[in-house]
Amino acid sequence: MRKSKFTEEQIIKVLNEVEAGAKVQDVTRKVGITETTFYRWKSKYGGLEVSDVKRLKALEDENRKLKTLVADLTLDKQALQHLLGKKW
Repeated sequence: MRKSKFTEEQIIKVLNEVEAGAKVQDVTRKVGITETTFYRWKSKYGGLEVSDVKRLKALEDENRKLKTLVADLTLDKQALQHLLGKKW
């Protein structure tokens, strides 16, 4: 997945500008993004503060690590069961 050139803090700032009354077209032109990108950001980050976004990112990272751990343990379990001659 391609990394955005904007940080979460910058995205929240852009969304807050529009909430403060600026026009979407003006803000997107100033920042250099399309309206589609703006609305995608709004659907993902709308209503969040910077601290919420940091917490969300930390939770996503932890979730990714836990999924990897479960996958590794499942492979280990299957290998051990195969060695013991049991079917899963």
